[in-house]
Amino acid sequence: RFIAAKWDYSRRARTGRPPTRAALKKLILQLARENARWGHRRIQGELARLGHPIAASTVWQILHAAGIDPAPRRTGPTWREFLTNQAEGIVAVDFFHLDTVLGRRLYALAFLEHGTRRLHITGVTAHPTREWAVQQARNVTTDLGTRMESLRFLLRDRDDKYGPSFDAIFQAEEMEILKSAPRAPRMNAHCERIIGSIRREVLDHVLIMTKTTPGRSWPPTSSTTTSTAPTGPGTNYRPAPTSNPPPLHNLDTRKPVRTRVLGGVINEYRYAA
Repeated sequence: RFIAAKWDYSRRARTGRPPTRAALKKLILQLARENARWGHRRIQGELARLGHPIAASTVWQILHAAGIDPAPRRTGPTWREFLTNQAEGIVAVDFFHLDTVLGRRLYALAFLEHGTRRLHITGVTAHPTREWAVQQARNVTTDLGTRMESLRFLLRDRDDKYGPSFDAIFQAEEMEILKSAPRAPRMNAHCERIIGSIRREVLDHVLIMTKTTPGRSWPPTSSTTTSTAPTGPGTNYRPAPTSNPPPLHNLDTRKPVRTRVLGGVINEYRYAA
């Protein structure tokens, strides 16, 4: 034990280059992720300008350890970042099915504006063909009207029911067609999520007899609804307003009024005037 304690250097001061601080490593990784075209030398120069002297080789080692490729091999923003940055100009489309009480399967086509979360359900059919999908594309462009000028991308999957004629309607409006990867529903996650809301909040609570029943099942348009349910074929679903109303202090004299939709499946509340 005496000899082991004599040659034990664990309590002695460390020599050599001190380790890079965790905060500085975090800053390096942040600069690399936010600037896909910056290499380790460009990041070193930016750190020097911010008052952090560090060697370019150290920056390279930190990026390499984090699995970040050099700048020439790094691509642009991730898919999530792209959808966030371009939300105001994206409209997504997807098919979803619904079953009748007699076991017949129907199909509906839903268009969702990413920026405003407005939902357009253009129609329901038992036999979705390319011609039917093209007509629904014409219907939604008519419903959007002047808002088509602010849209730049149409996000859809690779279903054969769309076809070149379907894309041509949106390309005529100078929109670019974005196709999701095969079997990758998360690439169209916003549309998938609202379709799930349609099922949970509406379709799971009503009995569908014919293809005209779903059209009567969507809740009516409401500009203040907080539900994620749609608001009807050809109409717009709007999420809750971003600005909260002023707080009410006289709660004893104000009573909320409930509006029942679909026989109480969905309830909306407001204060009586």
